[in-house]
Amino acid sequence: MQFGIFSVSDVTTDPTTGRTPTEGERIKAMVRIALKAEEVGLDVFATGEHHNPPFVASSPTTMLGYVAARTEKIILSTSTTLITTNDPVKIAEDYAMLQHLAEGRVDLMMGRGNTGPVYPWFGQDIRQGIPLALENYNLLHRLWREDVVNWEGKFRTPLQGFTSTPRPLDDVPPFVWHGSIRSPEIAEQAAFYGDGFFHNNIFWPATHTKKLISLYRRRFEHYGHGRAEQAIVGLGGQVFMRRNSQDAVREFRPYFDNAPVYGGGPSLEEFTRETPLTVGSPQEVIDRTLGFRESFGDYQRQLFLMDHAGLPLKTVLEQLDLLGEEVVPVLRREFAAKKPDHVPDAPNHASLLAAKERATTNTEVQE
Repeated sequence: MQFGIFSVSDVTTDPTTGRTPTEGERIKAMVRIALKAEEVGLDVFATGEHHNPPFVASSPTTMLGYVAARTEKIILSTSTTLITTNDPVKIAEDYAMLQHLAEGRVDLMMGRGNTGPVYPWFGQDIRQGIPLALENYNLLHRLWREDVVNWEGKFRTPLQGFTSTPRPLDDVPPFVWHGSIRSPEIAEQAAFYGDGFFHNNIFWPATHTKKLISLYRRRFEHYGHGRAEQAIVGLGGQVFMRRNSQDAVREFRPYFDNAPVYGGGPSLEEFTRETPLTVGSPQEVIDRTLGFRESFGDYQRQLFLMDHAGLPLKTVLEQLDLLGEEVVPVLRREFAAKKPDHVPDAPNHASLLAAKERATTNTEVQE
């Protein structure tokens, strides 16, 4: 089980002080948060990809490459890589380069994002969102696995005798999670390739989330990758903690009420009741997160959103201390104790390389 954090990189005014960080301050804060995540023992730091205000994470590989040079263990990922509006060739080469620089500590989450105008900004049609996601990933999948690619599709120029460079580290492509909160086609895509499915369920009730995850699990088994309960599932969530739950609610409320992602909608109490948002004590976060297993089955990755809505850096770092010192150690023990032996761990470069070597050995023996 992997635990980590993801950032949407919003630049938001702190409603308690009226101060808005500069873009440079926010970028540097994200780096500091990534370093802190490794310091407190988390497994994953993930950044989103956006190309519009109020977000600053327009170049995930630039940020993650910088973080890679300053860390040693943490997996560097994305909470969205825009498979619909990025060129698959560029994704293949950029993330293979990052994979080498980070010595394998890289995976990524494919998604379509939630900003409609990004499509025409990059010369695409939002009405083709699903077909773009399917076609572009098919090409990316091949570029990482075939040394020479001949390809023709609907949305980009053909490729003839093309080799993307550099090749993936150890000839092992980065692991891919397909992220979606509403599209069964993406759950189907993840299952077809035997990739991971990540449901960033920060806005949705458990009943909705369970439907997509259950679909992915059934189709994962249908395509012969293993039993349904062996499918690779990740979840997102939001937390805000103080040692006293009343203090947490009182401190977080103005941030919630003014947040660009959910301010002005349901109340804090309604949102915490209907979605995974947990505002309270570390024990409440532990109890709520352990409950995800009851709803969705054994899963492999849990990411938390913590640095949003204008929360100052000092507060976010305090949250990470609580997460790393009091919450995650308990979650690790409890999830490990309950996980059946046949349910796989979260993939990483070492496990994928070992699987490749086993497959090669078995082939040689059969020959």
